[in-house]
Amino acid sequence: MPNIRHLTVLVVLLVLSGCGGRAVLGLAGGKPEASANIVQIFVSTMRARSDDLSLPYSAARAKSLNFAIFDIGIPKNHVIGRVEKSSRRPDPARHFVAVTYQPVDTKQKFIDDLNAALARRPASEQEIFIFVHGYNNNFADSIFRNAQIINDYHVKAVALHYAWPSGGSLPLYVYDRDSAAYSRDGLAETIEIAARTNAKRITLVGHSMGSYVVMEAFRSLALSNRAQYLKRLSGVILAAPDVDIDVFQSQVRDIKDLPTPFTILVSRRDRALDVSGRLTGGHPRVGSGADIASLQEEDIVVLDTSDVDGGSHDVFASSPTLMALASKGALTSNIGERGEGAAGETLVADGTSVITGAASLVIYLPARLLGVTNAPLIH
Repeated sequence: MPNIRHLTVLVVLLVLSGCGGRAVLGLAGGKPEASANIVQIFVSTMRARSDDLSLPYSAARAKSLNFAIFDIGIPKNHVIGRVEKSSRRPDPARHFVAVTYQPVDTKQKFIDDLNAALARRPASEQEIFIFVHGYNNNFADSIFRNAQIINDYHVKAVALHYAWPSGGSLPLYVYDRDSAAYSRDGLAETIEIAARTNAKRITLVGHSMGSYVVMEAFRSLALSNRAQYLKRLSGVILAAPDVDIDVFQSQVRDIKDLPTPFTILVSRRDRALDVSGRLTGGHPRVGSGADIASLQEEDIVVLDTSDVDGGSHDVFASSPTLMALASKGALTSNIGERGEGAAGETLVADGTSVITGAASLVIYLPARLLGVTNAPLIH
């Protein structure tokens, strides 16, 4: 019989999950004209292929990467920051839906298709945006979240989604941890693929347990003498990383030279990471903001979102405040490089800066910038 601690953790997990069901893609009924917007997503995945068109990639682990291209429809009733989904046959006017699905047979064909998509964009937008999803995501959940971020943040780049084989179920936390480790080489290969394209810039964002996949992929590239592919990354953001602090520091030591700028979003109000810490023996996660000073020492910019729109686990994707700042250029990728900021924003003695308004976003400078500039942090 499970003990009281295990029952308590399960109850907390159920509370955190909400009442929504798992998403399905709805490929059988996708109609482009019924959606308000279409977002093209390139997919590289270590999920095994499935014969079920509602979820063409399963929770099973593939032995090698699979590739595909999807067009995802954004519904007309879309609310910024949300993913309107259905666990049954989705209505394109009310739900995210896959309008088209095109498997890609080879790595070289995938690179060629990425280059063709880049060539269709203006020179200033010839960028690849890699997104790595988190724990408890089935394939539809993860690709819809990627499309929502691209749409709501108005990302002007080719979207490359890395889908690792999460079980898509709350009780499967350990399965997801093992899958995250299993998937590191697939992400390393995906980064190499992006690096071999004609992209002028490559930005990578990892969320939650996906941040562990990111760090392990970086470590794999560094230890196998392929660090040149890391140098192609123009910026890295880890949002609410579900990574043990000691493990993260060990990964950084092995990687040696992190891509720059390197930014981490943390929150003291992230209940999901609190639960994760308990499940893994009580040791704090990087995303909980328990040791910001050590991150500064690694020349990492830290954004404390504790007081931004509730500071939840998904605040990076759902926050109107962060989206508004991004639209004004206040969250551009050069914040870790230039140390320049908005009028009226002051850098204080401990190396932090605060944007105030509807919410407060606290920004911690990398250690290498402390004492170098008295300028505000971002603009």
